[in-house]
Amino acid sequence: MEAISIPEQSSTTSELPKHEKYQVSVEEYITFRRQGFLVVKGLVSPEDVTELREHTEDLMAGRLPEQQKNMEGRDLSNDSGTTTQELEAPPDHLSDEEKAQYFLRIHMLHRHLALHERYMLHPRVLDVLEVLIGPDVLALQTMLFVKGPGKPGQGWHQDSYYIPTHPDSLCGAWIAIDDTDEYNGAMWFAAGSQNEPVYPPLEGYGFGNTNINEIAHVTGISDPNDSNNDLAKVADKYPQLLVSAKPGDVVFFGGHVLHRSKANRTTDRFRRSFVSHFCNARSFTQWGADIDAGNTNNSDAQDPITGMANGSHILARGDSHLPFARPRFGSNCAALLSPEERRRESEAIAAMMGDSESGMMGAKPADVTLVDED
Repeated sequence: MEAISIPEQSSTTSELPKHEKYQVSVEEYITFRRQGFLVVKGLVSPEDVTELREHTEDLMAGRLPEQQKNMEGRDLSNDSGTTTQELEAPPDHLSDEEKAQYFLRIHMLHRHLALHERYMLHPRVLDVLEVLIGPDVLALQTMLFVKGPGKPGQGWHQDSYYIPTHPDSLCGAWIAIDDTDEYNGAMWFAAGSQNEPVYPPLEGYGFGNTNINEIAHVTGISDPNDSNNDLAKVADKYPQLLVSAKPGDVVFFGGHVLHRSKANRTTDRFRRSFVSHFCNARSFTQWGADIDAGNTNNSDAQDPITGMANGSHILARGDSHLPFARPRFGSNCAALLSPEERRRESEAIAAMMGDSESGMMGAKPADVTLVDED
């Protein structure tokens, strides 16, 4: 097998700009482990939320300079909720209200827009992820949700069903741009369901733990109609909690926890959010290979033998023995540090071993030549 190179930087050590680091509390850590999700109130500043909201409104109106192509002919009255538009502009003939309804959710714009890359790598969001799934964090995906009045929700699902990582360390970070509640389609979680396996599809696309004896194969995943969605029965075993949020609140949720949203039943309120997904940078994934031939910032986008796609994703914090990509737009993250700076964080881990001289456990330089005689 050919070796896959990890992207290197020059030997010059560089420091990332300092910010007011968010300190995760013991109670927050326990809450995430106990219920499968955690809401951190006001994690993103009002100034940042304003920037996100103004950007989203410009995108909805087709005012971004990058929106250079129009897509005519999409039937807005028959939008099933699965639209995954690329960076496009609403057709010019639509009214302002119709343009606002044109979008539902847009995937992976961090590969097209500097602002999306920057918010995917928001330092205070990474502070929390560093504790929950780190210390090494790989940034995988972005989604901008523009859930206007009348837009549908998404039925019960597990994110690891769509984005498998091995070891399984997937975690989402959901930044609220608007006030969200039960009326405009806030998220619901089946608290405690993070202990469930990932249920595999009966057929077609989707990942699941097929190596578990007698595990049920499921259909209708993400279908808002519970009678069509086999995971609704699993969710019914747990308390189902509505997560209302204010702008700047961030919801962190693991890849196994069952969650859903319902339709926006208001006539004049949006439920907009900026969502990113991450995993531990030491986890292997075949998901999300960046096949853009013009991209020269990545290492191997996908290994031709193993299918590894880690080289398409950005190292946000810490270090990794696996390939990773650097940010296209130069957003601050660990991928921009020198190898020496990144690996310095691992030295403390390597040093933790028993002090054989005293017979006590403690920190001592690791010596790979030592042999345990027990």
